[in-house]
Amino acid sequence: MIARKSAEPSPEGIGRSNRKRLAAEDGARALADAERQAIDVRKNMARLRELREAKEFADIAVRASLPAPAPTKRKNKPAR
Repeated sequence: MIARKSAEPSPEGIGRSNRKRLAAEDGARALADAERQAIDVRKNMARLRELREAKEFADIAVRASLPAPAPTKRKNKPAR
């Protein structure tokens, strides 16, 4: 006997196709959200890197403008 498919889909088939469609939509939405979050993270990292580099440059400029520290004389250690 050969089973023939009916022209009309069964309720189980309709439910299965709906679940697949919803899962595909949810997956696409999750990928878009993850990509958007990754972009936000990269933007924030770039902003923080610029701030850090500016601070380091300012620190170097301040250190360069200060006079060099005078060397201190070393005290003799007391004899035991």
